[in-house]
Amino acid sequence: MPSRPSARTLALTLAITATVTLAGCNGSDGGGGELTYEDSPLSKYLEAVNGGAWDEERAVKQQQEIEELVAACMADEGFEYVPVDASQTISFGDDMEERNTEAWVAANGWGMVQTEEEMAEQQAEAEEYVDPNQPYVESLSPSEQEAYYATLYGTPPSEEELNDDGSYEYSWENGGCNGFASHEVQGESFWEDERFTGLMEDMNALWEELPKQPEIIELNRKWSECMADAGYPDLELRWDAQTVISEEMNAFWEGQENPEGPSADELKELKEKEIEMALADFRCAKELDYDTAQFSAQFALEQQFIDDHKAELDELVAAYAKGE
Repeated sequence: MPSRPSARTLALTLAITATVTLAGCNGSDGGGGELTYEDSPLSKYLEAVNGGAWDEERAVKQQQEIEELVAACMADEGFEYVPVDASQTISFGDDMEERNTEAWVAANGWGMVQTEEEMAEQQAEAEEYVDPNQPYVESLSPSEQEAYYATLYGTPPSEEELNDDGSYEYSWENGGCNGFASHEVQGESFWEDERFTGLMEDMNALWEELPKQPEIIELNRKWSECMADAGYPDLELRWDAQTVISEEMNAFWEGQENPEGPSADELKELKEKEIEMALADFRCAKELDYDTAQFSAQFALEQQFIDDHKAELDELVAAYAKGE
């Protein structure tokens, strides 16, 4: 691949992704407490590595930089490529504050089950998008198209390179122009740096510790009792409620006599079930101020982690801070 100046803009770090996923999955529907995922001590400690807040505007800007580099790289390899307008392909979806309202939950549940009408609407939106590179690709012969995509995305791994579960170790060097451009813009990934392997393992263990905290165990016990009173017994942990719906969704396609999947009536019925269960969850969480309690326990663990790993974290920040 041709050599170009590195933008050194690091994408969301593994640590911050874990923090936001763990803390933000429930938003602030637990009674509007004072704590939010933005108060995460670990996220704040690693802000220099992350390069600041991650929002749709920043994501679009970064992807646009990648698209420009992809176009230059493809041209160097003898192919045409028109940079795709990232604003048409990147969306963070519904505003989190809106999703964390009883009105939104009453209309959408957790947003898991999609009715035929909703799927048709999404399909219509997808069909409105036009890939600016499609006409050029269609003008190529089958062998040229194969070479085009191999140059753009790299050659797919062989069966020998796959893990037992079908996954494989991705490397930007084998990711074609797209891999090259992403690496140039996002920079090196510290989670692949052997110097910090132990730190990453300890950080992953941190998230496994949260459900074991006495205050979280008690919180889930109270939530379970509240859900039982609402007509949903046998749910021990808060995410068990969503698991019930996801398992029923999966069952539609596993061993289903109708290979085309669920009918419109089946989807509608499951959607209604999801909404009813999600509303019960929302109201129980609000009654218990669930998210504030969870954030409090999480952030205490994070602060202890920072105290115990300060030297390693400082080394990581010094090595990977944006602009270094």
